[in-house]
Amino acid sequence: MRALTVTPGTKDSLRLDPDFPEPAEREGGLLVEAVAVGVCGTDREIIAADYGEAPPGEDRLVIGHESLGRVVEDPTGRLKWGDLVAGIVRHPDPVPCPNCAAGQWDMCRNGQYTEHGIKGLDGFARDRWRIEPEHAVKLDQSLGLLGVLLEPTSVVAKAWELIDRFVERDPWEPENVLVTGAGPIGLLAALLGQERGLDVHVLDLATDGPKPQLTHDLGATYHSKPVHELGFAPDLVLECTGAAPVVFGVMDAVGPCGIVCLTGVSSGGHQIPIDAGALNRALVLENNVVFGSVNANARHWKAGAEALSSADRTWLDRLITRRVSVEDYAQAYAVQEGDIKVVVEFT
Repeated sequence: MRALTVTPGTKDSLRLDPDFPEPAEREGGLLVEAVAVGVCGTDREIIAADYGEAPPGEDRLVIGHESLGRVVEDPTGRLKWGDLVAGIVRHPDPVPCPNCAAGQWDMCRNGQYTEHGIKGLDGFARDRWRIEPEHAVKLDQSLGLLGVLLEPTSVVAKAWELIDRFVERDPWEPENVLVTGAGPIGLLAALLGQERGLDVHVLDLATDGPKPQLTHDLGATYHSKPVHELGFAPDLVLECTGAAPVVFGVMDAVGPCGIVCLTGVSSGGHQIPIDAGALNRALVLENNVVFGSVNANARHWKAGAEALSSADRTWLDRLITRRVSVEDYAQAYAVQEGDIKVVVEFT
């Protein structure tokens, strides 16, 4: 079968293997035929050899962690032939740590977790893949190809769940949210904010292309200006860029008792001047919360599936700006202006 693979640690080693072995039963009892995989920055970083780890005893890693497939067989009978599913990316560590033992592998404390297409487990960019049935999330059939958005949606579902926990600390209820970055994570975070009935604001550098209109059609307000020029103090912030000036800018801009969730991962190496003492003073005296969030567990994947099911299909469809056949895979992993979400199609 076909599979997109890399040699971890070797830059630009991505290739389409036409005769990759069928998935072994030890990978899981559920057999799935691939429909598509989503492309994200993590994939490009693995291709650039920034990180990535092949399965034990293997030289190559099948990439692709944003999955969509149709069930071929399920020995448990929970899923039936043709059901649309996505595979949960992270698996608990073998020890396991207390969090992994409780099903919260997204909060693993010892770092021995594995991740499909990233760390120690082959990914989903192959004609067929296997996974344990409990690690497959069923999707609304009517979503079709849009189900490939579940992985990034699970990430923001977790972020929102954690925000909700911090909101419960006092009687005040937030009225607005600022989302920084109008990529897939940012726009999906805005979608979930809109579903919560909040006044949603999205900030991004783009002044043309699909991002401003997508934000407007969501019922949100689009900004293409620096954080300090917004003209209001947001109650909540979901920071989805990882850009250092934006990260520290939203910490400074958030209102009293405000909450900042950091989901963007910074690349490092970028230095900016900052008055750390003044920032600390403001955060403490205004009872602000700043926290990081990454990955998702089964609860968040299911919440993400529900959010996608209730979302406007036409709006979701516009998030997918390019659909590329697996045979033309190189085009999919090359960044093009105007890209939001690119998917590689297998069927």
